[in-house]
Parts: sequence; C-alpha cells; structure tokens
Amino acid sequence: MTRIAVLGAGKIGEALLAGLLGAGRSTDELMFTERHPERAAELTERLRVPSVGVAEAAERADIVVLAVKPQDITPVLDELAPAVRPGTLVVTLCAGLPTSLFEAALPAGTPVIRVMPNTPMLVGEAMSAISPGSHATDDQLAVVEKMLASVGRVVRVPESQQDAVTALSGSGPAYFFFLVEAMIDAGILLGLPRTVAADLIVQSAFGAARMLRESDDHPVLLREAVTSPAGTTISAIRELEKHGVRAALIAAIEAARDRSVELGRSAERG
Repeated sequence: MTRIAVLGAGKIGEALLAGLLGAGRSTDELMFTERHPERAAELTERLRVPSVGVAEAAERADIVVLAVKPQDITPVLDELAPAVRPGTLVVTLCAGLPTSLFEAALPAGTPVIRVMPNTPMLVGEAMSAISPGSHATDDQLAVVEKMLASVGRVVRVPESQQDAVTALSGSGPAYFFFLVEAMIDAGILLGLPRTVAADLIVQSAFGAARMLRESDDHPVLLREAVTSPAGTTISAIRELEKHGVRAALIAAIEAARDRSVELGRSAERG
C-alpha cells in the first residue's frame, strides 16, 4: 500500500484527494494537512480522509504532495525536512518553485518531482505537466503520472519549460474565463438576458473545446469553417485583429511566464 499525504487542503489539494478516491484509493492510503481546524474537520467529514500534522504526514507517507501557496513554502519545508523519511517521494504543485529549492531544503538525495496542474482538476479535467528533479527516477515519474491521471491529463516536460507551462496552462483557465465573461457582457449589451447569454457562451465554449480535442484539424481550419465570405464571423475577427487581441494575449502569457520565473528566484533567495 502506497500512502499519500497532501500538504495543503485548498481547492487543488481537495480536488486531488477527491480524484484519488474516485480512482479507487482507500481512505487508509490518504491523509492531508490543513492549518485551519474548521476546514480540516469539514474535509475529513466529507471525504473520510484523516487530517494530520506535517511531521506525522512525513513519517507515515510514501509520497508527500506539497499543495501550498509558493509564499507559504518556507515554514512547511522547515517542518517537513527533519521528519521526512529517506526515499520518500516529494511532489510539488507550487507554481514557479524549482526542484532545486526543495532538494536544498530536504535531506540529501530526496527525490522531487515538480508538477504544474490547473484548476479544472476540480472537475477531473486538469492539464498537469511534470518534471523530475535530480534524484527522481523514471519509475517515480510513472507513479506520479498515474496519480495525476485520476484528475485529468498529464504530460512530461523538461523543468526548463515549467515557467512557460505555468503561464500557458497553469493560468490558462483564467484567460478562458476572462474571454467568456467579456462575451457574456457583449450578449447583455446586445439585449440578451444574462442567463441566456451565459448559456449560449458556455455551451459554445464546451462544444468548441470538444471539437479541438476530438478533431485532427488545426484550430485555424476549425475557425475558417465558421468564417463565411463577407459574413458575420469575419467582421468580428477583423475587429479582434484591429484591436490587437492576438498580440495582447501573447504579451499576457509572456508576462505570466516572467512572473513565474520571478517567484522561483525570490523563493531561492529566501
């Protein structure tokens, strides 16, 4: 039996626990830490997974998953380092923080795997990218892939690409939500009730996402299939290009990448 401890029971931590339970993990195999007693009690009651302290999690778990905010990592590592057992696999979901940071803080030789998930984990549709640290093996990568497959899709990338992944898919859902929000507002401006506009756009987004996943066609071809000569769609596309939406989106993702790099450097400086 492989015991997994999730350190930090926020939305991502909870989603991972729920996904593991849904994939057939026993509550005896899982545990979590949570600094707010009310939240810990509520989660234990709902999922039947025990809440423990960081030291106990380190002593009992074979895999320790760090699901805390990057700015909260130092006190967690201070508690974890003296208690973690040799050979325990440490999986970090902390945006922007390199594996070298954890390897330096934990006992020598501790295997670390860096993961960038995203919030669709809450509905079992996460996109997670994983990268090994200096001591993680291919077998350990496979274990983490299987674990994360219970809450979505998984891809392996070199750690040098993780800041780009953070900007693209880690923050990616927010870009789609922002776009949907703007489109709903446009529907209201055009005279539609908010609920109707929301239904129209959300279902359109859902259908478009399925077409992107299930079709072998490039997004350009899918877009062109909607874009008739002298029609409504091309008029809209012209306005988007006129206002530099494509360039703005690329610049925004570059800014997110830069912020991810900055978070990592700040954490390493302590």
